[in-house]
Amino acid sequence: MTEITPPEALVVMDRDVFERQFDAPRLARLHRLARVPDPVLADDLDDPALADRLATVEVLLTGWGAPRLDAARLDRMPRLRAMLHCAGTVRPQVTPEFWERGIRATSVAEANAVPVAEYTLAAIILAGKKAPFIAADPQVRRDHGLQIHRYGELSNLGRTIGVVGFSRVGRRVVDLVQQLDDVVCLVADPYADPVDILAAGGVPTRLDDLLPRVDVLSLHAPALPSTRHMIAAPQLAALPDHATLINTARGSLVDTAALERECASGRLNAILDVTDPEPLPEDSPLYRLPNVMVTPHLAGSLGSEIHRMTDAALDELERYATGEPLLDEVTSEALRLSA
Repeated sequence: MTEITPPEALVVMDRDVFERQFDAPRLARLHRLARVPDPVLADDLDDPALADRLATVEVLLTGWGAPRLDAARLDRMPRLRAMLHCAGTVRPQVTPEFWERGIRATSVAEANAVPVAEYTLAAIILAGKKAPFIAADPQVRRDHGLQIHRYGELSNLGRTIGVVGFSRVGRRVVDLVQQLDDVVCLVADPYADPVDILAAGGVPTRLDDLLPRVDVLSLHAPALPSTRHMIAAPQLAALPDHATLINTARGSLVDTAALERECASGRLNAILDVTDPEPLPEDSPLYRLPNVMVTPHLAGSLGSEIHRMTDAALDELERYATGEPLLDEVTSEALRLSA
């Protein structure tokens, strides 16, 4: 058994997040893997009372609510060697100074991808039957299903699914949709290796060629300047009538005004777990249209799913403490093209 050399660690996240992530068994495991003097949790790195604690800390376990690690904060942590993020993207925390000092970063985005992909599969299946839209339409409910086809054909057989972004979530979605009979899964991602897409069961396709062919368009690209409004009026117009747009990635990928127009006309349907802006204005038509389902970030880790992320972060801490390679390390170069 590899010997553990416990590093001095500090948990940095919102207090309510800490209470959800670290139950008694996971807190006990943290204490086995690291030296964690009081306080275990710091929800304010700028508190002067933390000065001595920060001066000796080697590893931060960060999460939702953790602050940006700028030069001033890093100066107070001269021995910091690693940040193990107990959530998805590290983009809000890292800075150029962070990378310049050679500090390592990991995230549990892979663990968080699991429920997002599961939610997306459920959305794809429900979209095939048009269930959310029929359930929200009182007229269809009242006429005992005589107008159930007003939102398009009801079927999950022989569907063509378009996946935009062969990301952690996108890869899982490509794999999960193979459960559907005679499914065709087209994948648009200019940075992905076509061999990897084919191996996962997808078909590499240019976005412009993909759009007119899909019954469902599912977005899994990162929020970058280059991806803002990548699905705008021209792309939406290219989708077939009654296609469903699913967005569990980032709201900024979609031109909201253009989507509102298409959905208000009844031509397209949408299932949105993220929006731009977020939340939408109270008077947004997307809340009122029966062919649009809006949920408030339900796809990502919630409830017991949060413990999957904590476990992944603690696994990474164990690898760090034993000198093993980190499995989910994030680099500045990789972050340039990912979430």
